[in-house]
Amino acid sequence: MTDDQKIRFDSLQLPPEVQAGVEAAGFEFCTPIQAATLPRALAGHDVAGQAQTGTGKTAAFLLATLNRLMTSEKTGDGKNPRAIMLAPTRELAIQIFEDAKVLGSGTDYRFQVVFGGADYDKQRDKLENGVDVLIGTPGRFIDYYKQGVFNLKQVEVVVLDEADRMFDLGFIKDIRYVLRRLPDADQRLNLLFSATLSQKVLELAYEHMNDPESVAIEPEKLTADLVTEAVYFPSNREKIPLLIGMLNKIEAKRTMVFVNTKREAEKLERFLPFNGIDAKAISGDVPQNKRMRMLKSFQDGELPVLICTDVASRGLHVPGVSHVINYDLPTDCEDYVHRIGRTARAGAAGDSISFACENFAMSLPEIEDYIGHRLPVESISDEMIPRIKIPPKPERKERGGRPGGGKGGGRGRSGGGGGRRRR
Repeated sequence: MTDDQKIRFDSLQLPPEVQAGVEAAGFEFCTPIQAATLPRALAGHDVAGQAQTGTGKTAAFLLATLNRLMTSEKTGDGKNPRAIMLAPTRELAIQIFEDAKVLGSGTDYRFQVVFGGADYDKQRDKLENGVDVLIGTPGRFIDYYKQGVFNLKQVEVVVLDEADRMFDLGFIKDIRYVLRRLPDADQRLNLLFSATLSQKVLELAYEHMNDPESVAIEPEKLTADLVTEAVYFPSNREKIPLLIGMLNKIEAKRTMVFVNTKREAEKLERFLPFNGIDAKAISGDVPQNKRMRMLKSFQDGELPVLICTDVASRGLHVPGVSHVINYDLPTDCEDYVHRIGRTARAGAAGDSISFACENFAMSLPEIEDYIGHRLPVESISDEMIPRIKIPPKPERKERGGRPGGGKGGGRGRSGGGGGRRRR
């Protein structure tokens, strides 16, 4: 699509205060999900949208929310929220909050975010000072509500982000609890976004929304044109040396390395720094304060490599990611789209590199069917497999079992059948 065919934000007739936020964010043209949902939402229609992370959905529902509040005849009492946004993970809630502050910078609205694992009294104190747009995870949100810190009588906009993930994480009872305590559906704007519009998600939409319009951005459109994809076929023993060689070659500055298990993340967190590459692993077990420091360091460009599991990374939004490396190919093809969606955002180019090793190569055909194209195959030369140093084994508590441990050593190329597929 050429620039002449794209919808410009300044053509949407947003209130000047909201347009100022768009300009502060540096946005000029709508992404496909924004072009499909914003005109509907700005006209007052409820929307159930299918869109993955990285498609611009957050800006879509934030701008629709700000427009509704700016054009509403209601003003609120200055204490209780006029808009609420629920997200399944603290990282996603925090990112929505950060984006809201930018897009709402031209307004005088107060944005607050609440989530578990952070200072309880500090979050409560901020809420008691008044809030216009309240963003949060279901558990902490309901906790404050039940304590009477705020009420929901003045809510004019409701946003549910990653609704399918709400089901996955068991939050759906909490979501229904909140929705049943709001003003009637026809008295508010309702926006729902989900990676998939499954039957259960659509049932939720039709149960608690006002005749929502469904908008779907198909998966094949979600692998951005600006992402350069490639796949390598290393043996299991070649994987770590290949990764280290690749990170050194690209001079990694903001690179996300995806693995399928927490154990593999911890393994890479030992090997990479021991071989001179600054890297940290983020998983669900990392304490919240440490996670936030780690993410800030990565976002600020101080930490060049972030090792992630899919669960821990869901909802993360980090601008400027240059490379995504699928050290383990995901077993769920939707996760592949989620992963590579971390790069090539806001018009920037990015690279996605996948390792189809002996353990996970069988996932590749399904991934390629899902995204609608074959991944270009790259060969592995001897120069790409450097000699590496093997870190000491981590200390383990005595548990009476046979100690684990693999065989270390050198170039990592000896043994381990499998090898590389050629096309």
